[in-house]
Amino acid sequence: MSAKDEKLTISQVCEELKIKPSTFYDWRAKERAPKCIKLPNGGVRIRRSVLESWLEDREEAA
Repeated sequence: MSAKDEKLTISQVCEELKIKPSTFYDWRAKERAPKCIKLPNGGVRIRRSVLESWLEDREEAA
């Protein structure tokens, strides 16, 4: 599996972005979070490639 296909947990995403899980869930409720994969067991994963694209879309010119 390539790094772009890596599936991250919400905890991993929050740790990487240095945010609290409550912030991520707030963004998700407001449809501002990266696109998520909902697993049959209720778990949620975010593809590494989706997270990277989502971050690039939020970059501002200096």
